[in-house]
Amino acid sequence: MIETHQLTKRFGSQTAVSNLNLEIRPGEWFLFLGPNGAGKTTTLRMLMGLSRPSEGSVRIAGLDPIEAGHKVRALTGYLADDFEPYDYLSGREYLQFIADMHQVPQKEQRPRIDHVLDLLELGEAAARQTRDYSHGMKKKLGMAAALLHTPSVLILDEPTAELDPRTSKLIRMILRGLADQGAAIIMSTHILGSAEQHCDRVGIIDQGTLVRCGTPAELVAEFPGLTLEDVFLELTGIADESKVNAFLNSRTPDRPADSIAPPPGPVEP
Repeated sequence: MIETHQLTKRFGSQTAVSNLNLEIRPGEWFLFLGPNGAGKTTTLRMLMGLSRPSEGSVRIAGLDPIEAGHKVRALTGYLADDFEPYDYLSGREYLQFIADMHQVPQKEQRPRIDHVLDLLELGEAAARQTRDYSHGMKKKLGMAAALLHTPSVLILDEPTAELDPRTSKLIRMILRGLADQGAAIIMSTHILGSAEQHCDRVGIIDQGTLVRCGTPAELVAEFPGLTLEDVFLELTGIADESKVNAFLNSRTPDRPADSIAPPPGPVEP
C-alpha cells in the first residue's frame, strides 16, 4: 500500500533521506521513529507528493503521488507536523471545507463532521474560530480532517505531539482500530511512549538512514536486556552526560549562596 524504493532527498550538499526502502501493507500500523532532524518529515512529505525525490520512487496504492496527486490525496489522510487551520474559520467550517475538497457527498457531510468532532472531543469548540484554539485543539482538528473522508492510507507526522495523555491514548486507540480494519498507517514520532506497544512494526531512522526495522519484539530481542527506548538510544546516540555536567558545574557559584547580594529593591523617592 505504501512503498518506497531507494528513496533519496538532497538539499544542496546535504542528504536528508538516503536510499530508503519501505513497504507498509494494508492493515499495518508502522511507527517511524527517529530523533529531531532524522528525515522523518522529509520522508512523509515525499510520500504525499509535497516534495519531489532527488532519486528513487514512491508508490501509494501503486500510484505516484506527484504524477497522480489528486488520486493519492483522495485515498490518503495526512496530518502535517506544522498543521495550521485557517484562523477565521470555525472548527466546523474548516471541516466543511475539507469535506467539499474531498467531494464527500452532500448528504453525508454533516453526519461525518459531527462524528469526527465528537470522536476527537471538539464538539463544544466547533463553533469557535480556530485562531482561539490551543495547539492541542488544532492538532485534534487536523486529525479530524485527516479522518473525515474515510481514507485507506494515513500519513501522520507527530500526531500526538502537544497532546495530553488522555488524547494521546485516544489517538492510539483510533489508529489501532483503523489498522485492524485494513488501513495502512505510517506515523512519525521522536517520542517513545506506549505507541510502540500497539503498533505492528517500528522503523528507526537516524541522519536520513533507516538503521533498523522490525516488530517491537524483534528489535528488543536483537539487544537482550534492553527496552525499546534503550535500543533507540543505542542506535541513535546517547545524550552526552559530560556536556550536561560541564554546564551544571559552570553554574556553580564559587562563593556561598548567602554571600550573593539580593536583587535591588525599589528605589525610594
